[in-house]
Amino acid sequence: MAEITYLEAIREGLDEEMARDPNVFLLGEDIGAYGGAFKVTDGLMAKYGEARVIDSPISEIAIVGAAAGAAHMGMRPVVEMQFIDFIANAYDMLTNYVATARYRAFLPTPMVVRGPSGGYVRGGPFHSQNPEAGFIHTPGLKVVYPATAEDAKGLMKAAIRDDDCVLFFEHKYLYRRVKGVMPAGDHVVPIGKARLAREGRHLSIITYAAALHKSLEAAERLAKDDGLEVEVLDLRSLAPLDDEAIFHTVRKTNRVLIVHEDTRTGGIAGEITARINESCFAYLDAPVLRVTAHDIPLPYAPALEDFVLPQTDDIVLAARRLAAW
Repeated sequence: MAEITYLEAIREGLDEEMARDPNVFLLGEDIGAYGGAFKVTDGLMAKYGEARVIDSPISEIAIVGAAAGAAHMGMRPVVEMQFIDFIANAYDMLTNYVATARYRAFLPTPMVVRGPSGGYVRGGPFHSQNPEAGFIHTPGLKVVYPATAEDAKGLMKAAIRDDDCVLFFEHKYLYRRVKGVMPAGDHVVPIGKARLAREGRHLSIITYAAALHKSLEAAERLAKDDGLEVEVLDLRSLAPLDDEAIFHTVRKTNRVLIVHEDTRTGGIAGEITARINESCFAYLDAPVLRVTAHDIPLPYAPALEDFVLPQTDDIVLAARRLAAW
């Protein structure tokens, strides 16, 4: 089969689920006639009609609220945030209403909220955020963040079929840069399961999204220049986390580096570190280290963005420090 991009894989997942289930419909700003800000939904209105690919007003809270009502009535809406940064406008609806509706009133909320996130594209502070940490501590919400084309499609299909609200983060830097060959048949990736992206024995890197590719580049360099065999674990799912996979790699290599593009303070690296310390402390031969973005809004200037975001060189230096501990 031919390779397709990360973006095309997401579209393919949406297309297949819309064909499979007539209750699946799309809702968002400019997703119909225009095909979405990044063209993820291009062609789907022509195929499924305006009743199932709905161009909405520019109001994230209204879009999410409408989707929640439709989900309560048996539909399976997929909401697009034109940029995931603006999911903040729907924070109240997602955390106070959608996340609690099933527990509080037995109201099902099978809905997906998806959108482009992340930096490395010179998008500045309003179009480059990674706000996943603002949602992972909210019971009732699931959060996924694929790094490969195969996982982008498989997790999209799983998210649409899930009976809870799933926040689906799509890294815009990966949209047209990452390609993959889709497995035959009904390709579904289970939510809550990490993926071992590279085998190793000297230390482990735990990561996700675009930082996975930086981590794999670093692992290649460390193998070539330092003789270090670095294991790389792609989380894929942030809520729920795959504790079993995390603890397995800790017990295997005894040294852990956590890498993510989100800011350092309050980022998911802190939660993962806490879980490791609680369950695997005796296996650690060194402290758990982190490579993250700095705690400032992301600048527009290329040199400044490169400084703020984690780069391959940063990961290499941290891994060498950890290996020598």
